[in-house]
Amino acid sequence: MGLAQYAEKGLFAPQKIAEAFHTTSMEIARTAGLGKDAVQRKERIRSDKTQRRLREMIEIVNKVEPRFGSALMAFAWYRSEPLPGFSGFTAMQLVRDGRADEVLDYIDAVDAGVHA
Repeated sequence: MGLAQYAEKGLFAPQKIAEAFHTTSMEIARTAGLGKDAVQRKERIRSDKTQRRLREMIEIVNKVEPRFGSALMAFAWYRSEPLPGFSGFTAMQLVRDGRADEVLDYIDAVDAGVHA
């Protein structure tokens, strides 16, 4: 799915993301490594950190969605599947630690046939 479906007025909208993944805004905050204020207070939703973390999460889920057949299954993978070569960390844990670029590089490597 496109990024636009998760946005509202030019910003990633936690509530729209939550609806797409059949969860709550609080769970979206947790999976992106954000506090509850980041998804509840308008000024925090607009912050660079909040928008960056939401974008990273959505980019990763979108990138693996074709392999799982749905955004919901891709989101489940993001949250629960340990990635080889990352000491058993999931994509979610790596994003929360500021390592989203490494997850995207890993996905690109797998897609290119290089197994980590």
